[in-house]
Amino acid sequence: MTGIPAAQARDVVLGYHRHVAVASSTFEIPHRAVTAIIGPNGSGKSTVLNALAGLATPLSGTLEVLETTPLSARNRVSYVLQSVTLPVGTPLTVEETVGMGRYPSLGLFRRRRRVDRERVEAAMERLRIGDLARRHLTELSGGQRQRVYVAQGIAQSHEILLLDEPLTGLDLVSARTIDTIIHSERHRGCSVVLTTHDLDEARAADHVLLMRGRVLASGPPEEVLTQTNLEQAYGLGALHGFAPAFLDDPAHRRDVSSAD
Repeated sequence: MTGIPAAQARDVVLGYHRHVAVASSTFEIPHRAVTAIIGPNGSGKSTVLNALAGLATPLSGTLEVLETTPLSARNRVSYVLQSVTLPVGTPLTVEETVGMGRYPSLGLFRRRRRVDRERVEAAMERLRIGDLARRHLTELSGGQRQRVYVAQGIAQSHEILLLDEPLTGLDLVSARTIDTIIHSERHRGCSVVLTTHDLDEARAADHVLLMRGRVLASGPPEEVLTQTNLEQAYGLGALHGFAPAFLDDPAHRRDVSSAD
């Protein structure tokens, strides 16, 4: 975790149309590391991701991404949403969907070069969906589709990869495949920032932001995910003296009983 920070915030306030979603917070996201953002529903996790992606402008304070403004850094940031809704009947294949990750790098006529094709093929291989290349998205399971969207994210040229609850609700094969991507991207010189409700997933990260309407604590997992901090984030006495793997309602728990 050397080099410039992936992002720095000082007294930043985040929200939409003057509605505050994240109160004044100061934090840093390290370079070439996995950062997990954890907290209860409505704590501002996705708002932080949106701000890092340049989709939410700070209401006050400062936020820098790769030593510049989030808007200026947008072409260096890849953002994979938790779910993507496609219009009914959209005839997109897996390869076409992953290839959309190369759009920011293409010219006016979006003519793919050899490097673009190689990047798409490598992304599909890493996510173990190469054999699905000609299948339509509507033919895939939820876990397979999530792997497609992550492949699209890493096919894009990026220095920061943002993932909104990337492992929620996935089958075991897809969860393990995406988890491998999360922890291997740093070795490729990239920073990964993900939101999660899974305490074990947060503990496996290099850095953690613990939230409840603001950043309550920021730092290594062993310093942030303490009993005292978790009780403050989730409510005094909410943990009943133990720390469960999932810190949210059952609707957000991963279902790994199905298989692709």
